[in-house]
Amino acid sequence: MAKTGVDAALHLWVVLARAFDAVDRHSRASIARFDLGSTEFGVLEVLYHKGEQPVCDVQRRILVESSSTTYVVDKLVKRGLVRRRQGRTDRRVVLLALTPAGRRLIRQIFPRHAQAMRHAVAALPARAQARAVRLLRALGLGAAERLEPREASDLQTLTETES
Repeated sequence: MAKTGVDAALHLWVVLARAFDAVDRHSRASIARFDLGSTEFGVLEVLYHKGEQPVCDVQRRILVESSSTTYVVDKLVKRGLVRRRQGRTDRRVVLLALTPAGRRLIRQIFPRHAQAMRHAVAALPARAQARAVRLLRALGLGAAERLEPREASDLQTLTETES
């Protein structure tokens, strides 16, 4: 419950940010054991679940800037975990895919990471987790509607990729 005299919207923002930080610390600890950062893990996870993807789609799903994506992908290519290739119909499109070594690594990491995330949110019972998902999705979509058109398009892409 919000403190008397505290703006409820601002209080929500602070509580949401602190909750995200606490859960994110679990995520970072889970993947750090494998000498990966959050963004590197994000790229591997997208490719693991979605298969070969254009770089721009991976970038939208992991929520980082284009230059950061290039840097992270370069590191993963150098480690032999990801490969790049040009699109067959449009050579301007660069596609990313897991290498066999990348697939082996993410298969090893992902189940442990999923368990770490379950543990991180276990303070809420399953029904409350489902309710939180609905409320946070509504919050995200409502906030997106209040953005400028370009920003709203970016956030809509985010909510589509997380479902």
